[in-house]
Amino acid sequence: MRRFDGKVALVTGGNGGIGEATALAFAREGAKVVIAARREQEGVKVAKAIQAGGGTASFVRTDVSKEADIAAAVAYAAKTYGQLDVLFNNAGTEGKNGPIAELDGADFDAVFLTNVKSVWLLMKHALPQLAKTRGAIVNNGSVVADIGLAGTTLYSASKGAVHTLTRTAAIEFIKAGVRVNAVAPGPTLTDMTGRMFGSQENFQAFARTAVPAGGPGRVQDIADAVLYLASAPFVVGQVLTVDGGLSAQ
Repeated sequence: MRRFDGKVALVTGGNGGIGEATALAFAREGAKVVIAARREQEGVKVAKAIQAGGGTASFVRTDVSKEADIAAAVAYAAKTYGQLDVLFNNAGTEGKNGPIAELDGADFDAVFLTNVKSVWLLMKHALPQLAKTRGAIVNNGSVVADIGLAGTTLYSASKGAVHTLTRTAAIEFIKAGVRVNAVAPGPTLTDMTGRMFGSQENFQAFARTAVPAGGPGRVQDIADAVLYLASAPFVVGQVLTVDGGLSAQ
């Protein structure tokens, strides 16, 4: 029996990168997957890939900066498949980064709206459904919440907030039988990291030098960690760092 047979997983930002890899991994392990994201064409493509492999998946257009969209996505998953067992809070943005002196309040608000407020709202709206199934939440944090990386203050601070939200929600939600944990990716090969470093070449050069494992992680490395956290019954309130040894130095 596969780990998620008979389960339903909602993956935000499941139309690319870590979200796509995780949606596909959940499907391989038997879950029915709801992909919630803004870009419809890419999201539908992932859902169709799951279906082509014999799995069950659907796409719901969702802008996580809007509470109405968040509530609708949770309701869609529960109504379409009869329940909700796992929420992977993955959608996020790198936002505008750079020296603090060059940023303003609007830059701060934009990053925290997508990376922090949406996580809080998704947990809030998913809790009633997850309580019925004694389900699990995995939030997507980052190693930069715990190490300094110049020029990433807004992104790093938002991910630090995600880690703190995870620990606090875990203590609250476990009373309802819902486990909350987070994964903290290190340098991982995605479109976002390419944008943050100016190019994929710049990013990979950084990772080869900075990461003891010798280079960036793969999206599948993070997906594997998410599925572990979603299926480990005695893991509660933890932030699992998957960074090739970067933070161990």
